[in-house]
Parts: sequence; structure tokens; C-alpha cells
Amino acid sequence: MWWNTLLLALREIRRNLLRSFLTILGIVIGVAAVITMVTIGQGATKAVSDQITSLGTNLLMVRPGQRLGPGRDAAGSPPFRQADAEAIAAQVAGVRAVAPQASSGGIAVYGARNWSTVVQGTTNAWFETNNWTLADGRAFEEAEQRAGAAVCVIGATVRRELFGAEEPVGSRLRVRNLSCEVVGLLQGKGQGGIGQDQDDVVVMPINTVQRRLTGNLNVGTLLVSMHDGVDAEAVKADLTRLLRERRKLAESDENNFNVLDTKQLADTLSGTTQVMTMLLGAVAAVSLLVGGIGIMNIMLVSVTERTREIGIRLAIGALGHEVLLQFLIEAVVLAALGGLVGILIATAASVVLTGVMGVPYVFDLGINLLSFGFAALIGIVFGYFPARRAARLDPIEALRHE
Repeated sequence: MWWNTLLLALREIRRNLLRSFLTILGIVIGVAAVITMVTIGQGATKAVSDQITSLGTNLLMVRPGQRLGPGRDAAGSPPFRQADAEAIAAQVAGVRAVAPQASSGGIAVYGARNWSTVVQGTTNAWFETNNWTLADGRAFEEAEQRAGAAVCVIGATVRRELFGAEEPVGSRLRVRNLSCEVVGLLQGKGQGGIGQDQDDVVVMPINTVQRRLTGNLNVGTLLVSMHDGVDAEAVKADLTRLLRERRKLAESDENNFNVLDTKQLADTLSGTTQVMTMLLGAVAAVSLLVGGIGIMNIMLVSVTERTREIGIRLAIGALGHEVLLQFLIEAVVLAALGGLVGILIATAASVVLTGVMGVPYVFDLGINLLSFGFAALIGIVFGYFPARRAARLDPIEALRHE
């Protein structure tokens, strides 16, 4: 009985292909919209997570001032010194490496080319705390760091803008009035967690930058990398206590520095994008309900058109639940076909849009199955009323219908 009922339903759908297509159009659009929105949202979440992770694993960023971001009050807070980084490395348990960082901007010049870039003065610990690897060349030698030698390691963007296809290692470039030898090339990372180009950087020994570019001993940021598995909150508490002592803060004084845990930042941003993804998916799901209403309307029209046929079936012995099942299967098949077509369209659209937006394509089997199942459920819910109406027709009145 089930097989025959399914064949009858498919025959009716095939007899009115254009109407069937227009019927499922709402379901197609709804399923495609939901899957595409969720897929793009998950890709954006993964992109944000990857970008934050690229800043460093188990990384704490310590900066002067009480607030983070634009407008933070670092101007009224004393800067750090290299001795602070050395004290943290020696006295805080769970710390793997500490890199002091003194930043300066400048125009890098090589031959006839020039490029505005960021100069980071730091130590070799910077490469470890930020998960940097060298594509070519070497890091700084100990003697070069102590003496403040005129050597540098450049990022992939600086290499592209200044050297093109030319080999940079061994060449000399100039930043302001400082000529330095390129001893290493960083492996490219791409865009960072807050949209900056991480590869647009020239790295020099911190003593070189302080003596030759900034003219002071200030350290703007301390990058603290922790060992895997340590309690980040305990490390932050010990670090805060040590810096308060070194900066001579009384118990009643607020911290004049801030500590940012990049893992917490990644979790916060990922949570935000996930909420936005769910919101967009819920908005797109409304079109599924619209598609369901379309199915119900067309099925009601179909019942009216086929009233005489229904009457004949009932008159020759068909049971009411068999008629109900036929129309219900038609509605479910229509909705399921719409779901399948929507999944195909969503897959193609997601691949194209994630490529255009520069976020990874993340295939989620769960959302595809959920959307398909919801589409079939829509067919059951909105197809039941027309099916029940067909099953309750009086055979005599149905046969009289013109």
C-alpha cells in the first residue's frame, strides 16, 4: 500500500511539474538561506578563532593603562622596562617565554622602493610567544641583541613590497636613518584577529630600536607565553601581583596596566559570531514557514481540482486514511524535494561566498540534515489539513462535483 501510494503521489507531481516547482520554491529558498547563513557564520567563526590563535598560543598581552583598545589611558601610566620582562620570566610560575616589545613606525626603503611599515623592537622570545616561524635566514644572535646591532627580520608583506621576487636575506634596507641587514624572513600569517596585516612588520633587536629609533627605554607591550595546561588565571594573578610590586602600587591603587588573555578574546569573539549565526539562521528559517504555507495552498487547490477523482476512489472501496496518506505523501515529497534542491543550491552558494569573503568553508552535516528534516516536517504539518479535507469528502457529493 505504501509503495502504491508513493507512486500515485509521484505521478501527480510529475503531471504538474511547473506547479510543483513553484510550490517547492519557498522551501528551496528557505533551506538554501538557512544553510548558507549558518555555513558562512561558522566559517567566519573559524576565521576569527584562527586569527586570534595566530597571535600566539596561551598568550597574555600586558600593556600600560587601565583599559584596552582605542582611547585607553596608557598616556598617564608609566611604561614597562626590559627588567619587567626578565622579572616575569624568572619569578612567575608557568611562564614559557616573555618578550618585551617596543614599537615604532617608519618608511622602509630598499633601492628605489619604499614602504610604510611597523618596526617591532624585541628579543628572540618574540618569535616563540607569537608562534612565528622563519621561512628563510635566522633569528638574532645573542651578541647582536646585547649590542643593539643593525640587523632585522622582515615579514612577507615587506618582502613583497620592497624586494619583489628578489632574495631579501643578506640585503640591506633602511628605516628612517637606520640601515640594517636583513638576516631572516618570516613565514606569512595573513590578517590578524583585529584586521591588521601581521606580515607588514620589520623586527629588530629591542636595544637597536630603543637607541636608534625611539630614543628611550620604554617597552610598550609585554608578551607572556604560558606552558600548555597551566592555570591561566593563576598565572595572571601572580603576574599582576609582581607588576604591582614593581610599579609600587598601594593596595588601594588600581592597576595602571591591563592583562589580556588571547584565549578569552577568541572565546568572546567566537561566541559573538555564533550568536549572530543563530540569529541569521532563525531569520532565514521564517521563509521555510512561508514555503509551508505555499504547499498548503497548492494542496488545497489540488484537492478541489481532484474532488471527482477522490470521490471515485472512495466509491470503489478506498479508505479515508488511504486518501489522507496519498495527499500527505505528496506534500512531504514536495517538501523533501525542495529540501534537496535547497541543499544543493546552498552548497554551491556557500563555496562561492566563503571564497569571496575570504573565510574557510566549513561543511556542517548537522545543519544540512536538520534543514532537510525541518523541510519534510513542514510538508507534514502544512499538508495534513488538505489531506484530511480530502479524506473526509462525501463520495456522493464528490462524484457530483464538476
